[in-house]
Amino acid sequence: MKKVLIPVTNHATLGKTDQANGTYAPELTHVVHVLNDNGIAFDIVSINGGKAPLYGTDIEGDDVNNQVLGDASFQTQINNTVPVSQVNIDNYDAIFYPGGFGLLSDLANNEEIASMAAKHYEAGGIIAAVCHGPAALLPITLSNGEPLIASKQVTAFTREEEVDFGTINDIPFLLEEALTRKAAQYSKVQPWGEFVIEDERVITGQNPTSAHAVGEFLAKLLAE
Repeated sequence: MKKVLIPVTNHATLGKTDQANGTYAPELTHVVHVLNDNGIAFDIVSINGGKAPLYGTDIEGDDVNNQVLGDASFQTQINNTVPVSQVNIDNYDAIFYPGGFGLLSDLANNEEIASMAAKHYEAGGIIAAVCHGPAALLPITLSNGEPLIASKQVTAFTREEEVDFGTINDIPFLLEEALTRKAAQYSKVQPWGEFVIEDERVITGQNPTSAHAVGEFLAKLLAE
């Protein structure tokens, strides 16, 4: 059985504000739903371990989100994430980073998970991320000293979407700008449109609307 490592944030607020945050649930649950449908296993981990903060758990009309959040085994995993220090990356076929603003404050600059991801990628593994998840790609440096995304086309949550969402003044940094400076190419479509890029086993999705498609791209690559 194929297996995916899902690192999530321990940071429970939007930047330095007191606004509840963490991982945006639909970006996790929609991908988990695709993994479950395809018989792909997954483990949820975090830097410190323990209960992971989630928001977006009460979205009306999102049946997939409600279904996954209502699953007892999923709740066990999200409430008891494995500390990354206990992870053997060799046991996984892919890494998936869900979004949410929280990871801008920890996964976006965590060297331990970044080095693990670099080893995974260089061994032929797949790396996927959606919305703010691609922030976790920023610290990944390959053994040749080059950033992982220096040769990759990527997408992620846009400046326009930050403005629309009312978060532009509270985020630790603007993800679109950071990716534009480091990636071979950053691309986007109109705000809130579905958009996914796959470039040499690196899959990125622009926003929450793109989460399901990221899951489908991931499942397809894992089946090859």
